[in-house]
Amino acid sequence: MAALNKIAANSPSRQSPSELETSLANALYDLENNTQDLKTSLRPLQFVSAREIEVGHGKKAIAIFVPVPLLQGFHKIQQRLTRELEKKFSDRHVIIIASRRILPRPKRSTRSRTKLTQKRPRSRTLTAVHDAILSDIVYPVEIVGKRVRTKEDGSKVIKVILDEKERGGVDHRLDAYAEVYRRLTGRNVVFEFPQSSISDY
Repeated sequence: MAALNKIAANSPSRQSPSELETSLANALYDLENNTQDLKTSLRPLQFVSAREIEVGHGKKAIAIFVPVPLLQGFHKIQQRLTRELEKKFSDRHVIIIASRRILPRPKRSTRSRTKLTQKRPRSRTLTAVHDAILSDIVYPVEIVGKRVRTKEDGSKVIKVILDEKERGGVDHRLDAYAEVYRRLTGRNVVFEFPQSSISDY
């Protein structure tokens, strides 16, 4: 089925896609064939997998995981593409995230034995991947500040300040962003804009 070509060839989902992934592949294929201004941009783009996440208040979000090399291609048309997909998947937010791998920290015993092995790239560390996921979730909104607050019980909350210029476009999506980030990383995050960042939470 031609639509399944929208799922990356090296993805396990290509062989046995979920119902959501099949619907998404069909939606992307449909947009590629019927939307003149998206046609050339969408043709080379594929996704690795998709997951539906409950974000509260009866709403859901669809997290679409795409290969890292194709992320820039998605960014070029992301606002338009997100709008079109949200029409097809009504009552659901669509969020595009690069499919990154976290490499474990090398153990001491391994380090001493294998001096010749390649050093773990910084982009594959837990912190770097979690930061990148955060940027992907809020794209195209810019993150202008970030603080970590440790509560009395030891739990941490990340307070993320977003660019005020984008407030109107994303205000209604902040709860979904926070829940998707929490489900993917296990970390709590609060999104705010500069004016309200003075207030405590």
